[in-house]
Amino acid sequence: MAPGILVCIVIAAAATLIVDLAPVLEIVGAPVFGILIGIALGTFTGIGGAEKLKKGISYTSQKVLQAAVVLLGFGLNLATVGKVGMSSLPIILSTIATSLIVAYIVFRLFKVPARAAVLIGVGSSICGGSAIAATAPVIKADDEEIAQSISVVFLFNVVAALIFPTLGDMIGLTDAGFGLFAGTAINDTSSVTAAASVWDTLHGTGGEVLEYATIVKLTRTLAIIPITLVLSVVQAKRTNVEGKKLNIIKMVPAFIIYFVLASAVTTVVNQTLTGAALETAAALFSFLKRVSKFFIVMAMSAIGIKTDIVKLIKTGAKPIALGFACWVMISIVSLAMQHVLGLW
Repeated sequence: MAPGILVCIVIAAAATLIVDLAPVLEIVGAPVFGILIGIALGTFTGIGGAEKLKKGISYTSQKVLQAAVVLLGFGLNLATVGKVGMSSLPIILSTIATSLIVAYIVFRLFKVPARAAVLIGVGSSICGGSAIAATAPVIKADDEEIAQSISVVFLFNVVAALIFPTLGDMIGLTDAGFGLFAGTAINDTSSVTAAASVWDTLHGTGGEVLEYATIVKLTRTLAIIPITLVLSVVQAKRTNVEGKKLNIIKMVPAFIIYFVLASAVTTVVNQTLTGAALETAAALFSFLKRVSKFFIVMAMSAIGIKTDIVKLIKTGAKPIALGFACWVMISIVSLAMQHVLGLW
């Protein structure tokens, strides 16, 4: 499998380097560049069909993707999220419910492919690429559905990161209000931080909005756990054609259990260690988070290589419409809930 994995590493490194050299592109994100480079190489060089590369590329798009989700857990300190993020919970739950309901309605009305609708709905409501990465193996989504969903969600991430600071000023949001708005209505962490950083710069808040928006975003990320658990049970029941008695524990994919354990380990360590030991642990967790991000870029690169761009374009209109509907309704509900709760 080494040759195929190596190709994905090289593409992921190139995608990451592009973002590192031009920080303004952070609002797009390395995973999107990984998909685009992968699609370009797969389309014009045919490397996706090379026998020596197939196994490694498939392994990267599946197992490395699951490993990325596990390592993502080391970025979740449940105690910090509990102290600060719980105040935003009513808005978070409202936006998640809104996105999933809208995704279902559009799926029924426009006959959007079911798995793509699930991925876009979950990605829009929780945390973009990370949620799609966690959900895709559970519902057995194929590479084209993953690529399409990632592309749709990141499209509206970029739009949100560009226009939300101006929109927030126009409607008179407070610093806390904008942090809550960015954290609940923008999907991917990189785009949340981009929008919040612009707000901090414009209003001279010294990074307070960025910190608050990030914590709200991490609180949303926790929704990966119940969403994937529910989808695991639903998927297991659908595939149980023989009507056997199902063991709920066995329905849950192992990588989701490891993700929860990683989050628990991070929380316990941050609550119990002090001084140099805590600094060492923090450095380790920071490293594992970076590895997780790189693994996601690798997996997206592999998915890009195997994607049929012609088919993707032909079937793209309905998923984009679904993504747009989710994005608009999440934004409206986020602002409306702030108003109802007296936060704006």
